Amino acid sequence: MDLRSIGVVLPRQREIRAQPASEAALYDLIIIGGGPAGMTAAVYAARKRLATLLVTKDLGGQTLLTSEVENYMGYQYITGAELAAKFEEQVKRFPIALNAGDGVEKLYVEGQPQPAGRHFSVITGSGRHFRARTVIIASGKRSRMLSVSGEERLAGRGVSYCATCDAPLFAGRDVAVIGGGNSAFTAVADLIPIAGQIYVLNCAYDWQADPILLERAERSGKVTSFLGHQAVEILGHDQVEGIVIRPRDDGEAIELAVQGIFVEIGLVANSEFAQGLVHLSPAGEVVVDCRGQTNVPGVFAAGDVTTVPEKQIIIAAGEGAKAALSAYGYLLMEVRA
Repeated sequence: MDLRSIGVVLPRQREIRAQPASEAALYDLIIIGGGPAGMTAAVYAARKRLATLLVTKDLGGQTLLTSEVENYMGYQYITGAELAAKFEEQVKRFPIALNAGDGVEKLYVEGQPQPAGRHFSVITGSGRHFRARTVIIASGKRSRMLSVSGEERLAGRGVSYCATCDAPLFAGRDVAVIGGGNSAFTAVADLIPIAGQIYVLNCAYDWQADPILLERAERSGKVTSFLGHQAVEILGHDQVEGIVIRPRDDGEAIELAVQGIFVEIGLVANSEFAQGLVHLSPAGEVVVDCRGQTNVPGVFAAGDVTTVPEKQIIIAAGEGAKAALSAYGYLLMEVRA
């Protein structure tokens, strides 16, 4: 799901200035995705003088939705939007072709099945067709939906998937945050100085968030917890007016009068375009080895879309660098062959 399609306003990005993408060109490398993994891969590829095309819906990815970053080396504190802008600025220093605002619909192999001499094709949502000798999949993840009655209808009308983007819209209002991990309690931290009462519900019977985030929520005096509860229905006509929750043990349903609902129940890998080409895990993540190589020679992957554990900005950036260097090594071997 593209968050923009349901009315979520992402932090504003600076004007993009880059080389235009060419459908006539055969690139050395196409990078799919413009988050930390994709942008780092682009810089490393450009430094190796690879003809590189970056295809992405946005520049920044999930980093744009992160309010505070305190664990990226070199910055004791920086906002996600600021860090994404610094990545973007560095990318623009290099001659990288860019096709932005347009996601990928299909990735497939052209020509003969043997690796030598074959090319890869990328088809975008707008129907553009690009070709390359290697590909890095760095398409990241997107927010998981609740899939309950009223959610789709009220998305962007009180139902939000980005507290960083939308918390200021709920000043003084009562809200619900759904989820029990770091994402949920980061949203709570964003909402504490803004919202009225904050209800946090988690279908599990315990929290998965870091202690520092849990302590911050408890100290606020504004948070009411519902462990072992799940959302049943979102209420409202033109705007959210409430949410119905129910204990997992089939207890009596509870209706909470809220004007905002923040869904923080995890992420889904953006890998549908690669189905049938590369191996995917049961969770839809691209299976990679320690070099970022997939099961298809010439196709690499990096960042949150892969099976690499610990989804962190710094890890995604490192994996992007590794994938670009692996693609460069593959191209060298292809030339020698």
